[in-house]
Amino acid sequence: MKQLFIKYKSVLKFIATFLMVYAVLTFSYKLFLQYSSGNTYYPDYLTNLVAKQSKEILNALDYRVQLLPHPNEASLKLIINEKYVARVIEGCNSISIIILFISFIIAFSSTFKITVLYILAGSVLIYIANLIRIVILSVGLYHYPWRKDILHTVIFPAIIYGMVCLLWMVWVNRFSNSKK
Repeated sequence: MKQLFIKYKSVLKFIATFLMVYAVLTFSYKLFLQYSSGNTYYPDYLTNLVAKQSKEILNALDYRVQLLPHPNEASLKLIINEKYVARVIEGCNSISIIILFISFIIAFSSTFKITVLYILAGSVLIYIANLIRIVILSVGLYHYPWRKDILHTVIFPAIIYGMVCLLWMVWVNRFSNSKK
C-alpha cells in the first residue's frame, strides 16, 4: 500500500490540492452570495454586473435592451426590443467556471508569479468569453427561439468549457511544474 502512495504521490497531491482549493473558493463564493444578496444589486453584485455589461454590448449592437428583476426568482429578465428572451441567473456570471479553472491551475502550480498571472489572464478571458456567450445566446434566442435547447444546453456550454480545457492544456504543457 505504501508503494502505491509513493508511486501515485503526484496524482494524490494534485487531487488533494484541487479539492481543497475548490472547496475553499466555493465556500467563499457562497458566503459572498449570502451576504451580497438583497443589497443594492439584484440578485447579487456579480450577476447584476454581467447582466448590465451584456445589456451594454447588446445596445451597442443596436438592440434595445431592458433588464427587469424577475418577480418569482432571483434573476434578471433580459428583454430585447420588448420581447422577453432570457433570464440572467447566478450561474450566468461565470464565477463557478472561474473557480474550477483556478482550482486546476493551483493544483498544477508553477512559480507564484506565473501562476498568479495565468490565473488573472485566464479568468479575464473566461469572463469575456462568457459575456460574448450571453450576448450571442440572447441574439440567437431573439431571432431563433425554437433553437433554445440546443443553443443553451449544447453549443454555448461546449464553447465555454472547451475554452477552459484549452487554457488548462496550455497551462500543463507550457507553464506548470508537472513537465519538469
